[in-house]
Amino acid sequence: MSLPVSTVRTTCPYCGVGCGVTASVKPGTIPIIAGDKEHAANRGRLCVKGAALGETLDLEGRLLHPQVRENGQLRRASWDEALGHVASGLASIIAEHGPDAVAFYVSGQLLTEDYYVANKLMKGYIGSANIDTNSRLCMSSSVAGHKRAFGEDIVPGCYEDFELADMIVLAGSNAAWCHPTLFGRILRAKEARPSLQIVVIDPRRTATCELADLHLPIKPGTDVWLFNGLLAYLARAGRAETDFIGAHTEGLEAALAAAQIGIDEVARACRLDPRAVRAFYESFAATRKVVTAYSQGVNQSSSGTDKVNSIINCHLLTGRIGQPGMGPFSLTGQPNAMGGREVGGLANMLAAHMELDNAQHREAVRSFWDAPRIASQPGLKAVDLFRAVEEGSVKAVWIMGTNPLVSLPDADRVRRALARCELVIASDIVRDTDTNACADVLLPALGWGEKDGTVTNSERCISRQRAFLPAPGEARADWQSLCAVAQRMGYGGFDYTSTHQIFDEHARLSGWRNEGDNARLFDLSGLAGLDRAAYDGLEPLQWPVTLQAPGGSTRLFGDGVFSHASGRARFIATPPRGPGNLPDEDYPLALNTGRVRDQWHTMTRTGKSPRLGSHVPEPFIDLHPHDALLCGVREGELARVSSRWGAMVGRVTHGGGIARGGVFVPIHWSGPTASDARVGALVNPVVDPVSGEPEFKHTPVKVEPFVVEWQAFVLSRSMPRLDALTWWTRVQGEAYLRFEAAGRGAVDGEWARALLGVDAGADWIEYEDRGAGVYRAAYLVDGRLQACVMVARAGALPPREWLGGLFGQEILGAGERAVLLAGRPAQAGADAGPTVCACFGVGRNTICTAIRERKLRSTSEVTACLKAGGNCGSCLPEIGRLLAT
Repeated sequence: MSLPVSTVRTTCPYCGVGCGVTASVKPGTIPIIAGDKEHAANRGRLCVKGAALGETLDLEGRLLHPQVRENGQLRRASWDEALGHVASGLASIIAEHGPDAVAFYVSGQLLTEDYYVANKLMKGYIGSANIDTNSRLCMSSSVAGHKRAFGEDIVPGCYEDFELADMIVLAGSNAAWCHPTLFGRILRAKEARPSLQIVVIDPRRTATCELADLHLPIKPGTDVWLFNGLLAYLARAGRAETDFIGAHTEGLEAALAAAQIGIDEVARACRLDPRAVRAFYESFAATRKVVTAYSQGVNQSSSGTDKVNSIINCHLLTGRIGQPGMGPFSLTGQPNAMGGREVGGLANMLAAHMELDNAQHREAVRSFWDAPRIASQPGLKAVDLFRAVEEGSVKAVWIMGTNPLVSLPDADRVRRALARCELVIASDIVRDTDTNACADVLLPALGWGEKDGTVTNSERCISRQRAFLPAPGEARADWQSLCAVAQRMGYGGFDYTSTHQIFDEHARLSGWRNEGDNARLFDLSGLAGLDRAAYDGLEPLQWPVTLQAPGGSTRLFGDGVFSHASGRARFIATPPRGPGNLPDEDYPLALNTGRVRDQWHTMTRTGKSPRLGSHVPEPFIDLHPHDALLCGVREGELARVSSRWGAMVGRVTHGGGIARGGVFVPIHWSGPTASDARVGALVNPVVDPVSGEPEFKHTPVKVEPFVVEWQAFVLSRSMPRLDALTWWTRVQGEAYLRFEAAGRGAVDGEWARALLGVDAGADWIEYEDRGAGVYRAAYLVDGRLQACVMVARAGALPPREWLGGLFGQEILGAGERAVLLAGRPAQAGADAGPTVCACFGVGRNTICTAIRERKLRSTSEVTACLKAGGNCGSCLPEIGRLLAT
């Protein structure tokens, strides 16, 4: 008898696009993940990360039981002991030092209900605003820019606007890699209407640029010059919508005065061809339906808020806001960064879009919660929070669902801070992280597929995340841990028994005193009073949701009414200024950091998937060949990047998309996945003075050779002895771990056996050519490949893909065993090569062979032949480059 299959509709846990996902669950099998065809955000499509979610649901490495540190070591504890330790520790510190001596640092990975409870506990009961979030690191400049311009943190448009626009400007956004399903919608819109203009503003030539009609390779940090110049050009060209400006805005005169800059001056400041600047300005001026979408390249800057406002200014001047196919659009980085903002998850906000510096708002929130107190001043923002921990004024910190030792700037300071902190609490789903190693108490949390609640995406769409897996071990939802601690501290108001109750309170608060001078667009009062069944069945919808608009609201500001007390939008003067730290003789290059296509944050989830690790298997240092020559480093070799704050090691590459003077390094590697690749340690701690967002896109660095005597890779079913390697990095393979490595000193059979933990009597094959500096060995158990190591002092190592495929076989055949140490199949063409399309597992060699033998001429022909590029489309730019070569 076949077992029943149940299908649960939920939401992807990765980026802010907020794609709908279906999980088909059959007892005893891995859930089958697919895109939800009924969800408007993605219409059934998923990027490769979302499609690979089923590969990340195992319990390997999970934190399953509470732990408490005793005599320097973490030991298993009961929930009662762990919660008692947290509650008594927080209470005693508050009693001795006051509420501002404790802090919460939470995450855009939390569900809205978790966020709500954390904010309520800290601001309304503990009485401090020292709760901040890793969303500070990605979206806070957008929040600040929205509030300055609109009076409230509002994204006015929706995803449909990308399909209705006649021009899309992507500023500081590599959407092809970072928001692939939304990029796919843009791609299909371009195919349907070739007249749709795409402009990409980015210092690097990224995969997104392959779609662009115009790429402006702007000098890092000069976006305000570019958009100020656009504002001035539009005004001179007579493109100002005077009726809209007169009726619905204020502050234009000051904004124009700060923006008086001509095309030639813009070109010099931004290091652009003046003809390209003029072409952009002319196209923008001539096109009514323009969407300007921006992401971390704009936000992560010491002038990020001004960058956001310089973009919004151009849309206000032309009245291009609130109508179909137009408007500024913030591409959110995390799955619930917006939900966290709704409940006041940032240190300078109250719940329900109310303001900390407004006494009426503070009293409204306090009275609704019936709280004993309410925070009366802004708390510490992320960078300042951990500086305060280091200095000792914050003596306890509760970290939830994030890894600040990797993600914060000047990350080594975070390690020092936590080492000095009296009480460090970490709620996480993963046991071994850089941050958890510093914790005094570890609380096991529920992960995606186990927890239940809501998230809000970039277009204000609230979607349900639904559980389809049982809670593993003793893991609990974050809201449950928070409520249990609050109750132990003697606080009322935390007796929830379900997320439905929390969401209902959240919805009711959004409508509380939401009128007159306190009126806010954020309003979920139309969802207040939902019963459990209605909450469980809630369909995705965009806020505001009111009794007058029960189906939600697609676009906002179409009536010209904004959230400032005057009802008008504000132009903001944005005098341009450069980054906080500039390159100099000692640190002559500017470091830019960001994501790669198939990984997410610090790889605690995506790092479990073999196909996601196959595209970019190690940290790299991308720089211009001329700069590499001046630094004395070569492509394919290791180098050290260092700043005044820290250093990391990666492999030099020339991606062909970076200008002289720049360096790009990805953010994803951490202590468990690499020996020395935490790029956050290098990043300067300068922040935007308004938003507090760090300057991740511009840190002065130098690049130097990292001298080793040999390069190697290890494929193994078990963990090798990493102390035998000078440098290493790890990704997950199919039934094996893959280590790229390098070292110094002698390499021989004794060394290799120690590395792999192999006894003298094992089935061991080895080859050594001391003159050529080559050593190779393989370890088999009952004819099954257990591990292999390939070492070379000079020259290339064998491809990894074919050898990795042998781990899927129960027994190696005689022919495979004979060529095992050659590292290549006996038959040509059997090696697919490095992965290009991770969705369908199509390698570079396979694609190149098909292009050559079948005379393929377009990406669509490659897709028709091999399926490559036929799902999320994020590999299409790479396929295009293969076609071109």
